[in-house]
Amino acid sequence: MSLIELVIVIVILGILSTVLGLIIAGPIRGFFETGRRVALVEDASTALTQMVRDIRAALPNSVRTTQSGGITALELLETLDGARYRDGPGGGVTSSTDILTFNAPSSGFNILGHFENLTLPLTTTADYLVIYNTGQTGANAYDIQAGPPNVITPAGTTISISAGTDEDHVSINPAFQFQYPSPYDRVYLVSGPVSWFCDPAAGTLRRESGYAISATEPVSASAGNLATNQVSACSFTYTPGTAERAGLVTLSLTLTSHAESVTLLREVQVVNAP
Repeated sequence: MSLIELVIVIVILGILSTVLGLIIAGPIRGFFETGRRVALVEDASTALTQMVRDIRAALPNSVRTTQSGGITALELLETLDGARYRDGPGGGVTSSTDILTFNAPSSGFNILGHFENLTLPLTTTADYLVIYNTGQTGANAYDIQAGPPNVITPAGTTISISAGTDEDHVSINPAFQFQYPSPYDRVYLVSGPVSWFCDPAAGTLRRESGYAISATEPVSASAGNLATNQVSACSFTYTPGTAERAGLVTLSLTLTSHAESVTLLREVQVVNAP
């Protein structure tokens, strides 16, 4: 092979290599870009699914949102279970301690039937009983220091629930006077507040629980457990609705990595009939 032929072969191979490189580079780049987008979608979807699960377990009229210092926060009071309380005689009930009254402190009452999600017997000082939380002044579970009478039992109250053949029984120590009766005779057992903090500047979405109920919604950039990172934008909005129409929480979360961004939107209906 002459030198000229060798040079021609090298030139041709160089051209082929360049063309093949251009052909192959696109699909390879697309493969990695798709992989990054899929990972971002999975992370965002997992975080939003956790938020939706919390919102669906919220005490009626307890969802609230705020923004401060670039942080978007959503808070709610998490219910463990709910039932209907007995407010009058019937079903073989003979003791006044089995009937819930609202004109004096009550040490206990019966449930019409049974709690569905609790393992009984149960005794707790970390949870709360709530009746007729409307979220308005004078009937707001976040205003826990206002009572009694109030819609929520004070922190540290001993709540004991025992199973019965036909009706479960709730004991309260010390006795407590609830502010208003529920038109639906509903009582909720609440574990406490849960907050979600979105901080695009730090690129984080965090979940916090196990803190004290406060009239003021907390906002923190570092509190709680990390749910996801790479957050570049977020929005939490809440429309309370009415007694006839459910409230609506709208969640928007944007994650960004290597110039790839995905935005997921979720809407969650909140039944606020207390």
